[in-house]
Amino acid sequence: MRIIFMGTPDFAVPTLEALVAAGHNVVAAYSQPPRPAGRGKKLQPSPVHLAAQAHGIEVRTPVSLKRAEEQAAFAALEADVAVVAAYGLILPQAVLDAPRMGCLNVHGSLLPRWRGAAPVQRAILAGDALTGVTIMQMERGLDTGPMLAKVETPVDGKTAGQLTTELAEKGAALMVGVLADLGAYPQIAQPDEGVTYAHKIDKAESRLDFSRDAGDVERQVRAFAPAPGAFFELEGERYRVLAADVVDRSGDAGVVLDGSLTIACGAGAIQPTLIQRAGRPAMDVAALLRGRAIAAGTMVG
Repeated sequence: MRIIFMGTPDFAVPTLEALVAAGHNVVAAYSQPPRPAGRGKKLQPSPVHLAAQAHGIEVRTPVSLKRAEEQAAFAALEADVAVVAAYGLILPQAVLDAPRMGCLNVHGSLLPRWRGAAPVQRAILAGDALTGVTIMQMERGLDTGPMLAKVETPVDGKTAGQLTTELAEKGAALMVGVLADLGAYPQIAQPDEGVTYAHKIDKAESRLDFSRDAGDVERQVRAFAPAPGAFFELEGERYRVLAADVVDRSGDAGVVLDGSLTIACGAGAIQPTLIQRAGRPAMDVAALLRGRAIAAGTMVG
């Protein structure tokens, strides 16, 4: 098939790689424009941009697809289908209609649950037992289009990083399977019941809220690992908690209970196991405490 690929972050790369490996003709890759990154704030191409270049695929990085010129250039590719995975731009109707078979999306949730920008993080924060990937025919609404295929996976104790990687691989395999025999995957309208929205993560949400149940706090840790990293502050310094266990202890919320950095929550407590100070590499908590003791009775938040 002649395929236009549209994606930006690491989540999208396995799908691009799978399409190439399956022998499809990826005629162009659309991705978000390079963004400043790193200490030098130099412009960095997206992961999809780099992956496409490695395969000799033309990369296009428009700021918007609203202009008639961009839409005409898209249509001129005469694609059979556009495959979309976490692209990050709204597709106008002219773009949705241009490929012969429309646009298919790899979405990281079991639709209609968690439509929107941050389905993996929202599933973890909500304590969902299951999540997965849905292949969807795109339309103008926000992740409202009919579904072609789904695959489930347990959330278990996975971080957002781990779960995103798993879903990316499952979504890539599922998309290749769907394209191999589109006629075997009838379009199923999404039910109205069970719709939820995965709103974009606000960085303020990553501050640990020790007034909540310890289970909720531990889910915050996993939902924001590895980035942006759930954190607390102590004496003006930010500590990113990258992994933590729930423990059966009690005390005033936000108070350190012992010399091992067990922190009381609204109910129960958490025991951070992997932590990172500003400008330093991640380390286990025992290593942190050897260089920076935090006494019982200290308030963090």
